[in-house]
Amino acid sequence: MILAAGRGERMRPLTDDTPKPLLEVAGKPLIAYHLERLAAAGVHHVVINHGRLGHLIETALGDGRRFGLSIAYSAEGEQPLETGGGIRQALPLLGGGWFIAINADVWTDYDCKRLPDRPEGLAHLVLAPNPAHNPGGDFALDGGRIRNTGPSRHTFSGIGLYHHELFAGCAPGCFSMTPLLRAAADQDRLSGELYTGLWRDIGTPERLEEIRALCRQ
Repeated sequence: MILAAGRGERMRPLTDDTPKPLLEVAGKPLIAYHLERLAAAGVHHVVINHGRLGHLIETALGDGRRFGLSIAYSAEGEQPLETGGGIRQALPLLGGGWFIAINADVWTDYDCKRLPDRPEGLAHLVLAPNPAHNPGGDFALDGGRIRNTGPSRHTFSGIGLYHHELFAGCAPGCFSMTPLLRAAADQDRLSGELYTGLWRDIGTPERLEEIRALCRQ
């Protein structure tokens, strides 16, 4: 699943008429890079959620055949459901068991083939070294297990492998993934890894320009 329903408020005015996942780097929409990497990793079916201007995403990507994928869409309308609510709504499209979820607004060369097939617990998170805009990090890593506290905290990359059971008991509506992940960590049901390769959170026009400059090198 690619999470693409954010309104992109911090990216305005670029996102006034264009959904953030369709902003281009080197002549290609940001979300297209994710689709290509997922296809290369052996993924066949992708679910994309979207909100405001979401019809433009569907028009741009279609059914996914040109990427070697089958794409289904989970429309959220004008009021996005946040990360947890968006995944919860899309669960019927994701089948049973485990699924990969990636934030549309990250730029990375992470290979999803690195993800474990069936990790122990409810989820497996990919962490990254802390960027300047998140110096305190989000989670600690202890021997492959994710902890909420620890001497060295890292930033959640927006790439994870989740089991449907993580959302058991969640009611439909708008909610964040963070409380679910923190509860799973407290129960020692959250594994993870630290990825030190290329990864950027494209949350502002300035960070988008940094990636565009990097691709011009």
